[in-house]
Amino acid sequence: MQTAVIIVAAGRGSRMGGEVPKQWQLLQGKPVLAHTLAAFAGMRVLLVIHPEDRTRAEALGVPLVEGGATRGASVLAGLQALEGMGIEAVLIHDGARPLVSPALIGRLVAALEEHDGAAPALPVTDALWRGADGLVVGTVDRAGLWRAQTPQAFRFEAILAAHLAHPGGALDDVEVARAVGLDVVIVEGEESNLKLTYPGDFARAEAILKGREMDVRLGNGYDVHAFCEGDHVWLCGVKVPHSRGLLGHSDADVGMHALTDAIYGALAEGDIGRHFPPSDPQWKGAASHIFLSHAIGLAAARGYKLANCDVTLVCERPKIGPHAADMQAELARIMGVDVGRVSIKATTSERLGFTGREEGIAALATATLVTA
Repeated sequence: MQTAVIIVAAGRGSRMGGEVPKQWQLLQGKPVLAHTLAAFAGMRVLLVIHPEDRTRAEALGVPLVEGGATRGASVLAGLQALEGMGIEAVLIHDGARPLVSPALIGRLVAALEEHDGAAPALPVTDALWRGADGLVVGTVDRAGLWRAQTPQAFRFEAILAAHLAHPGGALDDVEVARAVGLDVVIVEGEESNLKLTYPGDFARAEAILKGREMDVRLGNGYDVHAFCEGDHVWLCGVKVPHSRGLLGHSDADVGMHALTDAIYGALAEGDIGRHFPPSDPQWKGAASHIFLSHAIGLAAARGYKLANCDVTLVCERPKIGPHAADMQAELARIMGVDVGRVSIKATTSERLGFTGREEGIAALATATLVTA
């Protein structure tokens, strides 16, 4: 079925306030209409605009038609512009609804196989009151009531004829369709398909878009270091007194190395050795916070932040418990995150393996990165 989309964006949005109509205000750095158009990517789109908006509308790169004094007149202008193009179905959508999903669009188009029209809606679930002078003066039965949304979909020729016959003043295109006897089926709408009407709606839309764009990355790290002569070990940035030291090219902070590798892994950036080759003498004896700072900085440069990390130290001795809080605080400081996003814990290997024989310490770490 040859389908077109009419996006109605000729209004002035007086309830939103501000000098710029709401469909041209910025949402995540782009005009609202840019998001709305993106929702219909790959479909034939016609944008109905106010004459004063032509210059900025041309930058969107879609066909334009100027609307009328009312919404109904603007929709009719769009329908008439599509005449003679072989269009069989049309979706009529408010430009100020930038969050419509591909799934909803698909449900509407599918519904037209059996109905003259289809429109998304959500059942009214809140109590409804009548009010006067700031007081509740009555209630309204919500049974059978729905909150209408767009896009509203119709067989093209049928809705064009309906608009030509309508005297005007309809609230939406479903009212126009029903006035000439067209059957319009209710399709399940979406709470996220909100219409930007008041200033607070932009904050809601920003949150929804951010959630849709969230990229979650998980990385794991593992490291081991053998004991050597010494009187302390460095673990997760904390100097812990011990009867032995840890052998390594740098300061051998096995916990911080595992965490650093976990962050690199989440970024698909290999491990510490890729960025700080052990063959390079400048890293001999280096403090491991250099490596961790580089990893978390690389994550930030790529647009990610640390959601949380979990480090497990495996050893018989030294005992980790007395130092865990300091380790947690130091890792949080290095990475610039709240201490509640860092977990430090320890376990033994029940006297099994090299850690059980007290030949060294092992560490495992998991890091979760999310888009900042």
